[in-house]
Amino acid sequence: MSLERISWFKPEKKWILPLSIAGIVVIGATAVYVISNRESTEPIPPATEAPAIRAVTALGRLEPEGEVIQLAPPPDLGGTRIGQLLVKQGDRVSAGQTIAILDNHDRATAALEVAEQDVKVARANLAIVLAGAKTGEIQAQEATIKRLQAQLQGEIAANDAEVARLQAQLQRETEERLATIDRLKAELRNAEREFQRYHQLAREGVISESELDSRRLTLDTARENLTEAQASYNKTLDTLQEQIKQAQATAQQQRESLQEQIAEATATLDSIAEVRDVDVQQAQAEVERATAALKQTEEDLKLTYVIAPTNGQVLKINAYPGELVGQDLGVVEFGQTEQMMVVAEVYESDIAKVRLGQQATITSETGAFEDKLAGTVSQIGLQIGKRDVLDTDPAADVDSRVVEVKIRLNKEDSDRVSGLTNSKVITKIHL
Repeated sequence: MSLERISWFKPEKKWILPLSIAGIVVIGATAVYVISNRESTEPIPPATEAPAIRAVTALGRLEPEGEVIQLAPPPDLGGTRIGQLLVKQGDRVSAGQTIAILDNHDRATAALEVAEQDVKVARANLAIVLAGAKTGEIQAQEATIKRLQAQLQGEIAANDAEVARLQAQLQRETEERLATIDRLKAELRNAEREFQRYHQLAREGVISESELDSRRLTLDTARENLTEAQASYNKTLDTLQEQIKQAQATAQQQRESLQEQIAEATATLDSIAEVRDVDVQQAQAEVERATAALKQTEEDLKLTYVIAPTNGQVLKINAYPGELVGQDLGVVEFGQTEQMMVVAEVYESDIAKVRLGQQATITSETGAFEDKLAGTVSQIGLQIGKRDVLDTDPAADVDSRVVEVKIRLNKEDSDRVSGLTNSKVITKIHL
């Protein structure tokens, strides 16, 4: 066969590239078709369901039931200081127990006494008016009585002072003269011993009779001095005691005389009789005003005491005797630690899952207590706010919106953590 005959089997170069591309396309389409048919015949595995949420976890803090409160005096007192502090940190107190007494207590007590006296005076005036006294005569007679009473008090004070002076003089003279007598007795004893010694020496011929006579003279002089001192003491004692008796008798006489005058003036006042409605109304109004003032001073006196509102425990003392009481801190921080609560900050997205009565377990984030605590959801907050308990995770969102949920601890667990107010905890509320 010649070359011209077989030349038609050789394709031209311009058709080689298009034919190659077409072949590749056909092969690819065939492979896709085969794979698709195989996948359609294999079973599709069922989708896996997400695990159900069984608990809501939140950070929280321990606090007493009713929250921690700052006991402070009313703000209108202003600038009050602590006079007496009657508790220590950690003390348990009962409702109505006095925590502290303010420094204005004495002033308030004095004001109460004045108010009580004002009420007595007002009631006495009313009684006088009802007895039939005229206002002018009442005032005049009352002035007389007051003058006599003042005079009586002055006489009593003067007489008491005179008696006290004489008694003091008696005491002083007694002490001085007794001291002199004691000294002279000592001198006498010494003179007696010296005389006995010289007398023995004279008998033994060691000293002369003149020397013995000198010692005898010293002994006699000592006896005479003691006798004179005792006589002077007795005379002075008798004189001063007599002066005291006379002063007391004079004072008693003056007192009786003035008391009689006061009694006569009082009788005269009682004898004045005329009852007028206007006088009665005025006197009654004075009684009511004085009574109202008394009630006000009683309330003012109550304000000088810082009282425990309920049974609880003193958690912290913020002001000590002599210190000003700040309204932001108060005197003490107080809480009902006999029943502890957990305040859990539940995320806004989880609050719909929380219900009253759900059980919860609590663990310490800081290791302040061991094991777990148990409690029951007792209150769900009605407001959404920012977190107060900060997470230890530095990447945590501190501005997360949360709802406060209160969990009441079981009694035995509450007792375990009664001293851990504000301790940070991790709460798991079981759904």
